[in-house]
Amino acid sequence: MMDSAYDLLAAQPFLAGLSRSQLDELSFCTEKSYFHAGARLFEEDGRADRFWILREGHVTLDTHVPGRPDAIVETLGPGAVLGWSWLFPPYRWHFGASAVETTLTLELDGPGVRSLCEHDPALGYLLATRFMGLVVERLQATRLRLLDLYGTPS
Repeated sequence: MMDSAYDLLAAQPFLAGLSRSQLDELSFCTEKSYFHAGARLFEEDGRADRFWILREGHVTLDTHVPGRPDAIVETLGPGAVLGWSWLFPPYRWHFGASAVETTLTLELDGPGVRSLCEHDPALGYLLATRFMGLVVERLQATRLRLLDLYGTPS
């Protein structure tokens, strides 16, 4: 038996504590998707209009470093949430992302989820605080990775 979008969302720790009706509404903005190894999910500064919850596989996040090759700043695996730029204007990706291996995801439509949040402020608050936590984690990981790669100036 195939799991429904609702069942898959309800099993995600990132969404724990959301009500049945909130998960049901989110399920209408959700589809299962997959990416083959090497597939580019998005490019830094591209239009951000979705996010993913990784079910299987791994994705790398990278950033452009002027005068140097792009730097991989983090590798995300099952259970991780990929993409927060869809939530904050101007809705542009702050990183790039590529699948390391075949990766199965739950893909959520950003404008649809933003609309749900506008109509359900409690959902909006829950998601905004969880995504802000992701922003802090990703920026900290980026800072540490860039220090590892390029060191501090002497």
